[in-house]
Amino acid sequence: MLITSTPSIEGRKILHYRGLVTGETIIGANIFRDILASITDVIGGRSKAYEDALMTARENAIEEMKSRASLMQANAIVGVDLDYEVFGEGGMMMVSVSGTAVLLEGGTGVPIT
Repeated sequence: MLITSTPSIEGRKILHYRGLVTGETIIGANIFRDILASITDVIGGRSKAYEDALMTARENAIEEMKSRASLMQANAIVGVDLDYEVFGEGGMMMVSVSGTAVLLEGGTGVPIT
């Protein structure tokens, strides 16, 4: 499935807008405390453990969004936006991604399935 932050895909015609799709992942504060307790790879203010946790959360949110788009019989997602939000007194972090599920025309005028 094609995913882009742009509103269209150059050279491809959007046949149908299927609708808004989202994906969310929430990481609990305990994960970050555990990571901080075991950090040994901090170099120059960066933490590979934090980066890996955020990368995993982002990938999970994107996979969830793709799954929802597939259920709508879309073959691409355009206008994708990725957000990180800290909320709650416990320091929960949410990674959310949203976009518009679309059906693209194939190179020969046949929808891609």
